[in-house]
Amino acid sequence: MDQQQLIASVVQEVLKQMAPGKTVATASVMTPARSVSTTGMFDNVDMAVEAAWKAQDQLASAGLNVRDGIVKLLKRIAGENAQAWGKVELDETKLGRLDHKIAKLQLLEKIPGVEFLKTHAHSGDAGIGLDEAAPWGVIGVITPVTHSIPTVTANAIAMIAAGNAMVVNAHPSGAKCLAMACSVYNQAIKAKFNIDPLICVIETPTLRSAEEIFQHPRIPLLVATGGPAVARAAMKQPKRAIVAGPGNPPVVVDETANFDVAAKSIIQGGGFDNNLLCIGEKEVFVVASVFDKMMAAMRKAGAVELSAGYIEKLTAAAIRFDKDHHAVNKEFIGKDTQVLGKMVGLNIADGVDLLFGETAESNPFVAEEQMMPFVPFVRVPDFEHALELAITHEHGFGHTAIIHSNNLEHITRMGQAMNTTLFAVNGPSTGCLGIGGEGYPSYSIATPTGEGVTNPLTFTRFRRMSVSGAMRIV
Repeated sequence: MDQQQLIASVVQEVLKQMAPGKTVATASVMTPARSVSTTGMFDNVDMAVEAAWKAQDQLASAGLNVRDGIVKLLKRIAGENAQAWGKVELDETKLGRLDHKIAKLQLLEKIPGVEFLKTHAHSGDAGIGLDEAAPWGVIGVITPVTHSIPTVTANAIAMIAAGNAMVVNAHPSGAKCLAMACSVYNQAIKAKFNIDPLICVIETPTLRSAEEIFQHPRIPLLVATGGPAVARAAMKQPKRAIVAGPGNPPVVVDETANFDVAAKSIIQGGGFDNNLLCIGEKEVFVVASVFDKMMAAMRKAGAVELSAGYIEKLTAAAIRFDKDHHAVNKEFIGKDTQVLGKMVGLNIADGVDLLFGETAESNPFVAEEQMMPFVPFVRVPDFEHALELAITHEHGFGHTAIIHSNNLEHITRMGQAMNTTLFAVNGPSTGCLGIGGEGYPSYSIATPTGEGVTNPLTFTRFRRMSVSGAMRIV
């Protein structure tokens, strides 16, 4: 059986185990001829850490070419199984859209690999020095429910390229599909490279297992992707943490914008996977003199406008007030526009990616990272007010901001004032990750800790070798 046939058979077997009433973790352990070690499933953090360190030692001995081979293998498996795995993830999490689940898996092909690891040399009268990017060893990884398989795969590509192994605690609502994918990855790596297993997964993830990973003395680096609670927990630990936290990206549209381009971009970014992306357009501030033109461009581009009455109904159902703060109703996160429409008594046609409508700044859809395919538009007197509100409602997350303008002064001032990790100009938010723009993608955008769009170098330690008075040939 060749490598491709092996992968296909493993995928089919694991998919069968996903039948109702079964879990991937139980199936993986009980299937004959597959050890717990090979599949990478563990019910104990200590055992997972021990296995990860052994695998990392094998990876270090194997060399850079093997890392490159593993990276290419993971990309190929994800691409070949994008259709099936996208459906599995959607069926489990009930979040987002199938076509975009598939697209997120196909996008993994663009995740950087070992080519990012460059050695820098110093040469002088005193000798030579080599600056290397060294692995941390074993990384503790926390993944979100919004992009379960894509996040763990993107992290695996970058982290393994950097020479690391992983211990993964998934969000419980996306744990089965993540375990399925990682089981396939580990078995394929074992079959081709005889390394076993690099992606160690806690098969029944809990808050307790996450805490054990956070506090484990043999895990020197944490990488957490998720909401505010996850970000805070990771940053409290007395060790290095790379944290991809929340965002509430604002859009500013001034009087010089190309409104057709702006509308298509807002729909592309805000409608992608039903606005689950942390970079997605969440609220739009439009200068009053062109507000009606912008709304007309949105309708022309295919978005459906909600009247004030329908917005009021949607807000009441989707965002509740809990004691002293607003809380998003999880029942509607990541749901299709048709579901939101039905909630307020509207029949939304298939193919509508985004709902929109005019709201006051005080509407909670403006301030909350709602993760639904409805975007509020707020009318403002001028660019100055738009920028002020954008800063306020980005909440200092430092994540993403978007502007549509042909005024270079406005673009420059907003970029400087927002100081976000990602700043999209005259395009969709996804342009910052190479979809409709330049750059490479990642599913962990480290904003609170400042690393930004993560890549293999993010998961390395600086290490220098200095040879004094020797090895110079000039």
